[in-house]
Amino acid sequence: MPQPKEITEAKQLLVEGNDQRNFFEGFLTYIDCPGVTVQNFGGVKELHGFLRGLVRMQGFRSVKSIGIVRDAETDAGGAFQSVQAALNAAELPVPSHPGQQSGGRPRVSIHILPDADNPGMLETLLNRSFVDDPVNGCIDKFFQCVESLPDRQIRRPDKARSHAYIATQPEPYFSVGVAAKNHYWNLDHEAFAHLRSFLIEL
Repeated sequence: MPQPKEITEAKQLLVEGNDQRNFFEGFLTYIDCPGVTVQNFGGVKELHGFLRGLVRMQGFRSVKSIGIVRDAETDAGGAFQSVQAALNAAELPVPSHPGQQSGGRPRVSIHILPDADNPGMLETLLNRSFVDDPVNGCIDKFFQCVESLPDRQIRRPDKARSHAYIATQPEPYFSVGVAAKNHYWNLDHEAFAHLRSFLIEL
């Protein structure tokens, strides 16, 4: 399980995995939102232990705000409730709704990707940002071709689509998070509007 990093900022953003950590570091830099430490809490089952470690860290009393981001996967509501349970277990304030800040100190807010309501993940959101790009039609044709072959099935289409998009860029080997740091995603796209607001309000 990843361990909490030294607390040097009053705002802490906890995210699910290194891909998300890289993505959010890139996004925060792009929207000029300094003063936030992005921490990888690992997998969804590790959040509870990570929070318990975080509250014991030297300097935790200086933390004013915590944001937590995780994928909805198949159930956005269940994902939100899982984060609520982890916060309760760590005796931290618990927001009532996604995107809403809790009372108390530190303030806590939760964002469930892609949009707090629908199933999916970070890649689901990223794919929305290039839906109007002509390359998206090429990716559709590629997927159709692959799935027409015997014994071939694209099992994780959201992840596959985002990586197919990266394959059209100058450096096709980047992860989706590092791709954000290299400006491969259109972070001004309206698909990121709610996420941008979440980060600014943190």
